[in-house]
Amino acid sequence: MAQTLLTTLASIVAAMILLWIVSLIRRDASIVDPFWGAGFVLVAWLACQMTDAPSWRAWLLVALTTAWGLRLSTFLAWRNWGHGEDRRYAAMRRYHGRKFWWVSLFTVFLLQAGILWFVSLPIQAAMAADSACKLSWLDAIGTSLWVIGFFFEAVGDWQLARFKADAANAGKVMDRGLWRYTRHPNYFGDFCVWWGLYLIAAAGGAAWTAASPILMSVLLMKVSGVSLLESTIADRRPEYAAYKARTNAFFPGFRRC
Repeated sequence: MAQTLLTTLASIVAAMILLWIVSLIRRDASIVDPFWGAGFVLVAWLACQMTDAPSWRAWLLVALTTAWGLRLSTFLAWRNWGHGEDRRYAAMRRYHGRKFWWVSLFTVFLLQAGILWFVSLPIQAAMAADSACKLSWLDAIGTSLWVIGFFFEAVGDWQLARFKADAANAGKVMDRGLWRYTRHPNYFGDFCVWWGLYLIAAAGGAAWTAASPILMSVLLMKVSGVSLLESTIADRRPEYAAYKARTNAFFPGFRRC
């Protein structure tokens, strides 16, 4: 297992450093975002290839991670294409000035490399354990939770993209479809995806990696997800306060009057 973990860590760090160099040339640190999903795909395939005889569970984890990661990376690349640097990184660039080139290496690229590697521990550990036991009810629950999460994330992203594509919706709040039941269906979907993958990994002997989906949950709800986005969105969309009052922040529920 140690060899697998070291190899995936070295690969992700190397990929992030290469991406950082490209960002310096392009003056666009936001190119790191589309790599996020693809990075997990890279880890999953590397871990699988280092397994002598991958089990059905290993291939299930690879398939689910690949579907999730490629969809997310493709969507983010399409969404960001032609829009320049994301306002979050642009603000960091203005704040740090001439120091941003090396500050971004540690606070953007290598930080994300470390988080990506840690969050993917359940997948890596399950591969290394290479459990020969048959798929179980826990695998079924995990896969079902992954399907729910993938649906919320993919459909939520698609609905929001269509909403923003209509010029008549400029400055308005998306409160239709899945966004009627949760203010962040895509983040909730991500939450379900990673807990689903964890349950599958736990069925293969990697239950000890629970800290990984817990970290992802904290990031989604309290750090880089809901909290970060909602810290500025009310200033840009006056209707958001009313939407916030009647709609759950994260877990879906019926809207309040």
